[in-house]
Amino acid sequence: MNLAKRLKQTRWAIFFTGICITSLFAALYIFKPAYLRLLELKLYDSYLHQVHTPPENPRVAVVDIDERSINRYGQWPWPRYRVAVLLKKIQNAGALAVGCDILFGEPDGTSPGTLKRMLKRDLDLDVGFTGLPAKLMDNDRLLADVLATGPFTLGYSFHFRAEDLGKSAAYLPALNAAVVKEPGAESPVYYLIRAQQVIPPLPELLKSRPWAGYMNTQTDMDGVLRKVPLMIAWEGRLYPHLSLITLMAALEGQITAPMVKVSSGGIKSIRIGSTAIPVDANGAMLVNYKGGPFTYPLISAADVLEDSNTLDKLKNKVVFLGTSASGLMDIRVSPLAEVFPGVEVNATVADNILNKDFIARPDWVPGLEFVAIVLWGIITTVLIGWAGAWLTLPVTLVLGGGAWAGGYFALKNYHLWISPFFPLLVLGGNFGFLTLFKFWFSERKKKFYRSAFSRYVSKAVVDQISDAPETMSLEGEEKQMSIMFTDIRSFTTISESLSPTQVTNLLHDYFTPVTRSIIKNKGTLDKFIGDAVMCFWNAPLDVEGHPGLAVQTGFEMLDALGELNKSFIHKYGITIDIGIGIHTGTCRVGNMGSMDLFDYTLIGDNVNLTSRLEGLTKFYGVKMIVSDALRAQVPDDFYFQELDQVRVKGKTEPVGIFTVYTKDENGEDTASLAEELSTYEGGLALYKERDFKKGREIFSDLVDRYPDTKVHRIYLERCAYFMDTPPDADWDGVFVHKTK
Repeated sequence: MNLAKRLKQTRWAIFFTGICITSLFAALYIFKPAYLRLLELKLYDSYLHQVHTPPENPRVAVVDIDERSINRYGQWPWPRYRVAVLLKKIQNAGALAVGCDILFGEPDGTSPGTLKRMLKRDLDLDVGFTGLPAKLMDNDRLLADVLATGPFTLGYSFHFRAEDLGKSAAYLPALNAAVVKEPGAESPVYYLIRAQQVIPPLPELLKSRPWAGYMNTQTDMDGVLRKVPLMIAWEGRLYPHLSLITLMAALEGQITAPMVKVSSGGIKSIRIGSTAIPVDANGAMLVNYKGGPFTYPLISAADVLEDSNTLDKLKNKVVFLGTSASGLMDIRVSPLAEVFPGVEVNATVADNILNKDFIARPDWVPGLEFVAIVLWGIITTVLIGWAGAWLTLPVTLVLGGGAWAGGYFALKNYHLWISPFFPLLVLGGNFGFLTLFKFWFSERKKKFYRSAFSRYVSKAVVDQISDAPETMSLEGEEKQMSIMFTDIRSFTTISESLSPTQVTNLLHDYFTPVTRSIIKNKGTLDKFIGDAVMCFWNAPLDVEGHPGLAVQTGFEMLDALGELNKSFIHKYGITIDIGIGIHTGTCRVGNMGSMDLFDYTLIGDNVNLTSRLEGLTKFYGVKMIVSDALRAQVPDDFYFQELDQVRVKGKTEPVGIFTVYTKDENGEDTASLAEELSTYEGGLALYKERDFKKGREIFSDLVDRYPDTKVHRIYLERCAYFMDTPPDADWDGVFVHKTK
């Protein structure tokens, strides 16, 4: 397939390439490589930064074992009697429930009874405690007694690798949840994250009040905590997150057991009372963060222990007890802050559930995103392939802005996370790649057009137009031009002796060297008129020395014809002859034609004159005729022989016409031609001076010496005629041609 045909298929090539790119991005959306997931997560964070709003009436609060508490009451861990006192004070302040985001996994080593045994074991010392009530001898028992009095929940930690932690936790309370399964669905355990081991709280702490939840969170690959698994499976049973179980403790008596809805694709929702919590297939909930650290009411543990007036903030609140002090390892990274207390994650989750303030991704959202990817890809592909930049860029910007604004609008107003990431990716990918692809095709087109245009004008002219297009005017202008017409003699007769295919092949063989010579000498091919050729110089760009280049082109055509005739005799049994007319004059050059179709050409009286000059070559028996206007502008690189002063058909002003000879490098030929022309010029001068008798003698001698030169015979006949019929007194020597 040649280049021209390939270029015609550019649009379809762009279309199929765009479809391939769109398909690639659609596949990437399905499989989501890690680096793209990470970028999409960062986009989600940026949206959350824009749409988050602080809670107006939070129903949760945080009691924080902060730096001030550590400084006031000593290093962590505190004795559990102090934790018991702290919990009791929170309960007395009116808290609905208290979730302990603290693991009490080992016995308290500061209990008096424990200290007594340790001193005896390690130092063989018998120590007694005078006046200390028996129940204060065991801090864990004291804490258990407090836990039994109210809605307190304890935390524990799951491990997800098969490690031998030496823990048995058969007493750990599982979640008694109702399960609703759609057709084809498995048990929730099949879809949930499955733990391998657990570090539980002390069993005696759970005996009187079996409320407990795991403290594990689920960070993404960049370490940011964006969602929390509300349930985890362990040993075939379901276990709740600390925030969920604390909320259930606060609402005890108001709600029934939670309900888990499962489809064939995974967990669909978790319902508590009338609240359906949207979760992903693995039971994880997107956390709708309301701000950075300390967004919710926060009271220092020291203030609670000292009964400050800030305890009113805990009334009728779901309270979470945790630590934010440095070194206690309970710091997370949220989408809104790089330092975020882990206890506030629990508070945020509970607040989201209480206020039904969720960020959801319903089942139909991935389908919508996939459709947007395909649609955006097809639209940009069609635009880039079939529309211009004036439409492609605005529509692309509108689509991109629409995807971005749509994601923002859905998240802000409906709390739906509809990610514009992949639609924007396919939009940018298609626009960028296809634009480069189209640019590549455009460059190939330019090369093709450059090559094609170089068939009309010389490569130097094409280069000049390409390098400085502002110098090229297509509006039309008047300028001095050199014009050439060539024509094959008796072409009608030749055509009758050949088949149409042979005529076509002959013209192809003839036109090829002719046009190459025109282009080589910086000319512009105007048109082929049957067997005739019209060309010109000095447009569309200025060409220095164009009259001489036109003459040089004529000689190159004649030389090429001599070689062609050798092959024409062999191929067709004929030879051809041509006539060449060249003139220099002012013409109008530019785009000529209608509003719909035009041709870059030139018009004017001088064009018609050039055509007449070509027609006179046969009359004077020469190969080439040029005008006196051209003769005056050509340097002495050629011999010019004045043929006549004529009025051609359709013209009133006389024109001097010349034929041209090359100055052969062979000295003998040059001297012979110079001698002939000198003799001829003497005879012509006598003719113009009306000395027809002497002129006749000179031309008679020339005819004898050069019998094949027709112009000698023409003037011999004219002198003889005027000797018999002298011209009028006003005779100016101009010969009037009545035919073309």
